[in-house]
Amino acid sequence: MRPARLDASPELLTLEWPDGERQGLTALWLLDNAPEHRDAHSNQRLIDIADLPPAPRIRAACLEEDGVRIDWEGPTATVRLSTDWLARHRASVRAAAAPGPRRWLDGARRDLLRDFAVAALPTLAAERAARRDWLERLLADGLALITAVPGTDTGILEAMALVGQVQETNYGRVFEVRSVPQPENLAYSDLGLGLHTDNPYREPVPGFQALHALVVSPEGGDSLFADGFALAEDLRQRDPDAFATLARTPVPFHYRSRDAELYAQRPLIELDCRGEVIAVSYNSRSIAPLSLEPGALARFYQAYRRFAERLRDPALMLRHRLAAGEIVVFDNRRILHGRTAFSSARHPRHLRGCYLTGDSVRSTAALLSRPIEGAHA
Repeated sequence: MRPARLDASPELLTLEWPDGERQGLTALWLLDNAPEHRDAHSNQRLIDIADLPPAPRIRAACLEEDGVRIDWEGPTATVRLSTDWLARHRASVRAAAAPGPRRWLDGARRDLLRDFAVAALPTLAAERAARRDWLERLLADGLALITAVPGTDTGILEAMALVGQVQETNYGRVFEVRSVPQPENLAYSDLGLGLHTDNPYREPVPGFQALHALVVSPEGGDSLFADGFALAEDLRQRDPDAFATLARTPVPFHYRSRDAELYAQRPLIELDCRGEVIAVSYNSRSIAPLSLEPGALARFYQAYRRFAERLRDPALMLRHRLAAGEIVVFDNRRILHGRTAFSSARHPRHLRGCYLTGDSVRSTAALLSRPIEGAHA
């Protein structure tokens, strides 16, 4: 698509697109993004901002057949930017300003098989569009399901190769979730587990988690899920002071076992530069003693309790008993998960799990959204 009109001043270029949207680009931005300043193969910049004049001035600009030509005052060389590139930048700006994840606060009214992305492993492996759509819904909702996964030792790894890169930890590339005597982690017991996120004591925190059901108990062991982003925003509306306290207080998390000593500090609610929630880290089993003065401790514990009590509301929890051959995949920095108790003496239960890096999952989705080379529009 070609801009319909161009206006230029010494400091600013304004493009008007056929849909009426106006795109303003400063002179320094235009010069910084000149194609000549990038390596043709890697697309990485060849220059630093200090290599450019501090206040370049546009002498003239015009629309050409497939781009925009910009001439500068002084010795700076002419810059040409293609309209395709400018349109892609416009689209990326729109994407950055688009609404965030689809939050859900009504977990008890939701059904994992009905309301979230579900696809059979053979379909994800064979159909690019199906895998793209499944991943996009996973990123939007934080939770998705894969069915028809073989119950082999490598079944979960074969499935996750379609999703992202496995993040190896002290638990290994994969870990077995089943009841054992004297477990070093309560996940390896048959106790019920309250809603939590995994591994807040680690740097980096695993981005996604996958759990593959191998042996399912007919009584108990149901999986529980809740949307931490929705819960955090709900707290912001109900109790802004509590939200602010949880967002600014560094909380220590500690895990110690025979072969690991892990420690990290992070707030229970993490915000980006715009104040949007980007992570929830909640794990009452691994929180360590806080070192704060009494007033700050009192404020933290009041906010901490407010959030913890909210997490016990059954209306917020999606409940699903995994069937053998299902893999549930969820955003570990957003979705809180737990389970109901079960009796391993009466009915064994065995899940196999792994973690994935968050950036690799997003990268897979982005790559699948690119046009296929050689395809015609």
